[in-house]
Amino acid sequence: MVFDILTLFPEMFSGPLSASILKRAVAAGIITVRLTNIRDYAPNKHRIVDDTPFGGGAGMVLKPEPVFRAVEAVRRSRGGDTGPVVLLCPRGERFSQTMAQELAREEHIVLICGRYEGVDERVGDHLATREISIGDYVLTGGELPAMVLVDAVSRLIPGVLGEITAPASDSFASGLLEHPHYTKPRDFQGMAVPEVLLSGHHARINRWRREESLIRTLVRRPELVEPVQLDADDRVFIKELAEHINRLLASPRQGPGP
Repeated sequence: MVFDILTLFPEMFSGPLSASILKRAVAAGIITVRLTNIRDYAPNKHRIVDDTPFGGGAGMVLKPEPVFRAVEAVRRSRGGDTGPVVLLCPRGERFSQTMAQELAREEHIVLICGRYEGVDERVGDHLATREISIGDYVLTGGELPAMVLVDAVSRLIPGVLGEITAPASDSFASGLLEHPHYTKPRDFQGMAVPEVLLSGHHARINRWRREESLIRTLVRRPELVEPVQLDADDRVFIKELAEHINRLLASPRQGPGP
């Protein structure tokens, strides 16, 4: 997988790409991350890439010429590759695990990091094939979203993670939030590991993890449950859980003691 990142600040990527899993994936040649400075494609000797907006208003707008020229250059370097060109911007589709899985099937992705007040509309309309946002908040540029996307997509590529089943058990991979995790010590300051995890009974452990995942999702992100494929055991568990909660709510509360 090749990620071509177009940015005004390539130095921002040195940290994330020089540590941990991404560093090992790059060193192993599983992923390639190429950084292109948009200023290098400015059509003037002063390397100016922004200008005031037509119609007036605050801030500056990233000009279309250097962005189009930069994308054309990275495509030529890949033999005219026609992989997705992603503009990272607040108005884009909300990034999700499903989207990461789709992008992980590509061989080449171009990421355009916006800056300033915005990017000339012609970039989104006629150059980008997809616009993506990582959330409903405003950042100073598209560099951090690009890092998030590269990390989320890379870990789904075979060979990037050491354990081949790891991505399948992550939060959102199944549609649910992930179950709780515990490690040694068995008892920490009176807080004990659930006995089921110490039982060695793998079927019971798997069932406990599934039920904890369901509980966690129902409490914290209930909107995620509806699209999930639930089996018969899941439906029975959710029904019993709802009945238990209703009983608790219906039971008379004890007043304060004398």
